[in-house]
Amino acid sequence: MHRIFVAASAAALVPLAATNVSAQVSTPATPRVGSPASQEPVGPPAPTSPPNAPLLVPRDGPLPGSLTLEQALDEAQARSPAIIAARARVEAADARIRQAGFRSNPELSLEVENFLGSGELSGFQGTETTVAVNQRLDLGGRRQARVAAARADLLVERLRLSIAMADLARSVREQFATAVTARERLRIATENEDIARELARVAGILVQEGRDPPLRAVRARSAAAQAAAELEAARAAELASRGTLASLFGVAEPPESVVGSLLDLGARGFDPEQSLEVRLAEAERLRAEAEVGREVAGARLDPAVGLGVRHVRETGDIGLVGGVSLPLPVFDRNQGNIAASRANVRAAEANLSNARVSARVRARNAAINVEAAAARVEALELAAVPEAAEALRLAQLSYREGRATLLELLDAQNAYRSAQTALVDARLAQALATAELGRIAAQ
Repeated sequence: MHRIFVAASAAALVPLAATNVSAQVSTPATPRVGSPASQEPVGPPAPTSPPNAPLLVPRDGPLPGSLTLEQALDEAQARSPAIIAARARVEAADARIRQAGFRSNPELSLEVENFLGSGELSGFQGTETTVAVNQRLDLGGRRQARVAAARADLLVERLRLSIAMADLARSVREQFATAVTARERLRIATENEDIARELARVAGILVQEGRDPPLRAVRARSAAAQAAAELEAARAAELASRGTLASLFGVAEPPESVVGSLLDLGARGFDPEQSLEVRLAEAERLRAEAEVGREVAGARLDPAVGLGVRHVRETGDIGLVGGVSLPLPVFDRNQGNIAASRANVRAAEANLSNARVSARVRARNAAINVEAAAARVEALELAAVPEAAEALRLAQLSYREGRATLLELLDAQNAYRSAQTALVDARLAQALATAELGRIAAQ
């Protein structure tokens, strides 16, 4: 048995749709792919149930001034209109279970006979009045079938709530990583603008002293102007990224800053067969089967019984009246709805097979992407960025001593900036890949 080891944490993983989901949805055991199962998962286990008290009113008020990833995840779950709507749908499905368990209401009937006729039946002298109560017996497993279908629908809605929470968590992680990346790009652009401005000042002094030709000063001022333009663009991008992050919470005003790390996930074992998509497909298959049971029960005979009291005006006598009515399934035997529900079962089975294959492929690809991104980050952190920084330091010393040209210094500066930018981009790619893997691992 093998497992895929994925990113997961207590805040990261979406709660299970219900404590009884695993009991209602069964999936066959299949081989797991990835790292050996002998490896111990790291990190706390995922929660097993959603909050008991549904939050149907979103949190209001401003966001924290300095927003961490953990705070962002919490704010999103408490504020997102999509989560509020999904919770309301779960509550509605739960109410439908109660409704499905009710018997049909009795019917009260009043019948008056033999009035306004002719002869002895003229006027109201010969009337016979009957007051009766009629009740459908709801036989043939109708009520049980309705309740089973409603419970299956509740399971589907709970899983859809978990999927909505997992999708939101992934979006928050991705946008938070984008905002942190924009912050780092702004820092790099600020440093680069400071260096370019200082370089332009030094180049101007050297030109005035006759040590460099005027073209060198023009080149340095041009680089400084370009760095200033890049700085303004970085400021705008950083502000926009915080605004987009706030929009995930349904808030128009962005937080003042994002702080902390891009990642909140650690290694944890994961079985693709237990992904939310597979469990939802299995729940939809169970719901389709429950619909078949309800439609078959609806085709069975459903008699009604009645009991009433009859009053004969002419004699003043009172008597009981009883009766049974039974529909005759001559034309409508619910055959169309039964055939449709059975076709839905076949469609749900096909969707379940597709979901299982898709879950395995997505999990494997996401794990590969996380490993590749982590390797790229490590290579840039340990080699590329330090070497580019040392090359820039040596180029600056050589330029001040007159042993290097301005172009050589600008090349070293651009190389260092490119290495820093590549590291920032690699960390963003790692965060995005980890967020995707965490989404797939959500159960």
